[in-house]
Amino acid sequence: MNEQMSTLQRQRNLKLALILASVAITFFVGFIAKMVLLSHH
Repeated sequence: MNEQMSTLQRQRNLKLALILASVAITFFVGFIAKMVLLSHH
C-alpha cells in the first residue's frame, strides 16, 4: 500500500512539474519574442 501511494505521488509530482515547466517555457519564449519584435522597431 505504501509503495503504491509513493508511486502515485511521484506521478502527480511529475505531472505538476511538467505543467509548471511548460508554463515557464511559454512565458520565457513569449518574453524573448517580445524583446526581438520590439528591438526591430
